[in-house]
Amino acid sequence: MNDELSYYLSRSLKGAMSRRHFFGRAAALGLTAAAANTLMATSLRAQTPQKGGTLKIGMQGGGSTDSLDPALAANQVTFQLLRMFGEPLVESDPSGTGLQMRLAEAVDSSPDAKVWTFRIRRGVTFHDGSPMTPDDVLATLRRHSDESSQSGALGIMTGISDMVVDGDNVVITLEVANADLPYLLADYHLLIQPKGGVEAPAAGVGTGAYKVVNFEPGVRAVFEKYAGYWDDSLGHFDSVEILVINDNTARTSALQSGQVHLINRVDPKIAGLMARAPNLTVTDVAGRGHYVFIMHCNTAPFDNNDLRMALKLAVDRQDMVDKVLMGYGTVGNDFPINAAYPFFDDSIPQRVFDPEEAAHYYKKSGHDGSPIVMSCSDVAFAGAMDAAALFQQSAQAAGIPLEIRREPGDGYWSDVWNVKPFSASYWGGRPVQDQMYSTAYLSSADWNDTRFNNPEFDALLTQAKGELDETKRREMYSRMAYLVRDEGGLILPMFNNFISANSNDLQGWINDPTQDLMNGYAPHKCWFA
Repeated sequence: MNDELSYYLSRSLKGAMSRRHFFGRAAALGLTAAAANTLMATSLRAQTPQKGGTLKIGMQGGGSTDSLDPALAANQVTFQLLRMFGEPLVESDPSGTGLQMRLAEAVDSSPDAKVWTFRIRRGVTFHDGSPMTPDDVLATLRRHSDESSQSGALGIMTGISDMVVDGDNVVITLEVANADLPYLLADYHLLIQPKGGVEAPAAGVGTGAYKVVNFEPGVRAVFEKYAGYWDDSLGHFDSVEILVINDNTARTSALQSGQVHLINRVDPKIAGLMARAPNLTVTDVAGRGHYVFIMHCNTAPFDNNDLRMALKLAVDRQDMVDKVLMGYGTVGNDFPINAAYPFFDDSIPQRVFDPEEAAHYYKKSGHDGSPIVMSCSDVAFAGAMDAAALFQQSAQAAGIPLEIRREPGDGYWSDVWNVKPFSASYWGGRPVQDQMYSTAYLSSADWNDTRFNNPEFDALLTQAKGELDETKRREMYSRMAYLVRDEGGLILPMFNNFISANSNDLQGWINDPTQDLMNGYAPHKCWFA
C-alpha cells in the first residue's frame, strides 16, 4: 500500500474523510472496488483498542492559576484535567444530541418532569479507595449549588427545590418542570467527589479512568491508569501527560517533532498545510464553540446600550471567519446559539458590518472619544490577537477609537476574563440552550461574564424550563436570543470548528461536536496502534 493510499485510509478510519471519498480516492489510485473494500474491512478489524503506552498531549488554554477544583475550571486545560480524573452522572453522546450513563446507571422522571430520579451505579470507587455512594453525589450537587463555591455550574443548579438520597437513588425535585435536567447535570464541573469535595475541593480525587500523579499548574499534569476503574471500555493508556504549550508555533513543533502525540487548537492558518504531512492527521469538527468579545453591561462605558450596539455593528464577521478561521467556522450573530441546537431560530436577521450605522450609535451614545480598551491574549482563542486587530480596523472605519491591550497569557483566565470590563474570550458551548443560557446569561450565574441582568430574560429562562410544548418553547428561546443579541454585552463574531492534530500512531478518533478533543475523551477512547 503506497503512502498516499495509507494516508487516505487513515483519515477515513478517523472520521476525517467519508468512506465514499476514500473509495473514490482509492479508485483514482488504481485500486479496484473489491480490493478497497477488503482493505477497509481489514483495517476496521485492526481498530480493536490496544492497551499501554504513555500519551502526551500539548494543549493551549492553561495558566499558573489553574486548579483541580472542579468548581473553578475555566479554561480548556482545566476542562481536560477534570475529564481525566473525574466523572459526572451522565454525559453527552458523541452525536451531541443524546445522553450516556456514567455514574448514574438510569434516569427517570415524573410525568410532569419536575421530579427526577438518578439511580447511582454500585461498585464504583474513588482513587483513594473509598466507595462512591449516593451521599457523595448529593454532597457534590449541594456544593455546586452554594454561591460560596464560585462554581461555574451555579447557574444551572438554580430552580432545584429539594435533593435527597433514597436508597441507591438521588431524587431531585424542581421548582418548575425541566425536561433538560439530565443534560444540565452533564456539565463537566459536576464531577462527583468524595463527600462532595467540601473538605478538599482541589485534591484531584475522583472516579475517572486516570488518577493524578503530578500537577504543576500552567506547566504539566501527569496521570496514570486507575487500576480500580469500573469501565473496561475506556482508558487504554498506562499513563497520560498533559503539557501546557500556549504558543501556537511551539505546540505545532512539539507534535511535528514527536514530543507530543496530540494537540488541540491547531491554528487555522496552518491546518491545511499540516493535513498534508504524511505522519499527521488533522481533524476539524463543527460544533457549538464560539469566539467572543465580552462587555460588562454594568460598567462604564459599556453600561450604555448605544455604545454596545455601536461596537456590535463595527465588527466585520465574515472577514474574521475568512482571515482568522480560514473558513473553519461560521459567522455569529451576538447570541450563543447556532444551528447545532434543536431550538435555533434561523429567522433572526444576521447582524452585518455597518460602519455608518455603527457611527450613528456611537454618536448617539455620547461617548467622549477616549480610547475604548479591550483586553486580549492569544490564549483566549486561536488567533485572538489577529481577530482583535481586525476589530480595531473595522471600528476605526466607523470612527470608534478601539484600543487593544495585549495581556499576559499566564493568568488570563483568573486576572482578565470575568474581571476586566471588555475582553476576548471563548465558550465551548453546551449540549442544550438551557444550559448555555443558565451558565452564562442568567443574572445570578457566577459565570455571567457580560454582567447581563434582564428580568424578562430570567423569567423566560425559567418558563422555558417547564414548557413541554416545543412550539411555545421555541418561541421563548427566540425571544431570549433577541434580548441577548440586542441588549446584552456579547459580541459573537464567529463559531469555530474544533481543530486538532495527532500523530498517525494514535487510533480510535471519533468526531464529537460537544467540546474540544472528543469532548475531552481522546485520552479515554484512543490508543496506540
